[in-house]
Amino acid sequence: MLVPVILSGGAGTRLWPVSRESFPKPFMKLPCGESLLKKTLARAAGIPGVSDILTVTNREYFFTTRDEYASSRKGKALGFDYVLEPCGRNTAPAIAMAAFSLMENRGEDTLMLVLPADHLIENQQAFSEAVSLACEYALQDYLVTFGIRPTYPETGYGYIEYGNPFGEGVGEVSSFFEKPSLELASEYLEKGNFLWNSGMFCFKAGTLIEALKGCSPEVFEAALSCWEKSRRNELPVTLDEASFSAIPDISIDYAVMEKSRKVAVVAGEFDWNDIGSWSAVSELVPEDEAGNRIVGTAVMVDSGNCYIQSEDRLVATVGVDNLLVIDTPDALLVADKNRSQEVKQVVQRLRLAEHDAYKLHRTVHRPWGTYTVLEEGERFKIKRIEVKPGAALSLQMHHHRSEHWVVVSGTAKIVNGELEHLVRTNESTFIPAGTPHRLINPGVLDLVMIEVQSGEYLGEDDIVRFDDVYGRG
Repeated sequence: MLVPVILSGGAGTRLWPVSRESFPKPFMKLPCGESLLKKTLARAAGIPGVSDILTVTNREYFFTTRDEYASSRKGKALGFDYVLEPCGRNTAPAIAMAAFSLMENRGEDTLMLVLPADHLIENQQAFSEAVSLACEYALQDYLVTFGIRPTYPETGYGYIEYGNPFGEGVGEVSSFFEKPSLELASEYLEKGNFLWNSGMFCFKAGTLIEALKGCSPEVFEAALSCWEKSRRNELPVTLDEASFSAIPDISIDYAVMEKSRKVAVVAGEFDWNDIGSWSAVSELVPEDEAGNRIVGTAVMVDSGNCYIQSEDRLVATVGVDNLLVIDTPDALLVADKNRSQEVKQVVQRLRLAEHDAYKLHRTVHRPWGTYTVLEEGERFKIKRIEVKPGAALSLQMHHHRSEHWVVVSGTAKIVNGELEHLVRTNESTFIPAGTPHRLINPGVLDLVMIEVQSGEYLGEDDIVRFDDVYGRG
């Protein structure tokens, strides 16, 4: 049995301001309108014989991930399991937890195909053929990785050197190399036996665990301790926070692949892109006669070789060249295309300054729907709230703010202290500070309402939850 394991949770800081901590790279929509996560799911579902998917993600992303899968046409025929991380600890702990899950529920000989959720692969048939070849060697207890034949001297990828060929398209791994200088990357390209390291893997769950035990015993022991302490009798599986945080933060490459002596590599004959920067995203959009690529509406005067993404506002440029312009409702990025890798430094500075823009969008996704901050000032904040059919906010209370709710469309069921009543379109209600309250959408259409907050402190952390159907504390 082959089970694709989707790893979804990287922050994607080089794709700020669209990718943010609360809504990271796998969920961002590509120019085609689909998310990377949904494309990864479709690719996994397209492999012959696949019926179930295991996803390892942060517990904060579970409901968004579930919604993405539910909206996927190919996902409707699949079974889904989840392992939820309390924090990010790199790929070795994540893959170890997936392996423990598969061993416990399906057996140690279960084949696991590890797929990061932020890759773009266009040729499904070639991908499926590469997976089939990888499975042949994984069944022989090899740890199999996927390499991509380089087409130019890329300095942003790791490389795999392979030596002894086992057959057409597959060989024994000799060495792994970190991101090289341009000179070294050119040398690798000329030699012909170097591949880009894709970060995709295939192996038996039991083989991976035995390799982890032998190559990195401290990681194995910490991971096993976490698995044994986690709530595995409840679905989705939620990992124990204290013990998971104690697992060394290390990649599967460092922990296992570079140390094992039984590693094979399959050379993928498919187009592969890890969408690691805005320059990579721009390549997905056709260019005009001046070399400009545009998503949204833009007026370009004497400008060339630029990528413009602005779905809500008109962007105009005059006399510029080789720029990235990424416009969102609350943040604007303007960068030299040749320095797109350095966008992550913006996120680092925002985080140090404790600015919310590294973490939150103006529109924030919640298990029950979304809220959008329309305006805020001293002692007030105005939000647009959308609640999905049948969904409910937690029973909660705020110490420092009162709230006035106006229903724009739909019908709201309101718990306000000891009272419970319906509020219909064009009607309103008032929630005094210190009053337990809850908002429910009892209908079959989205509930849309405007919330006006007023008080001395309006932070999102001024919330006391008494009951929550989504298990939030």
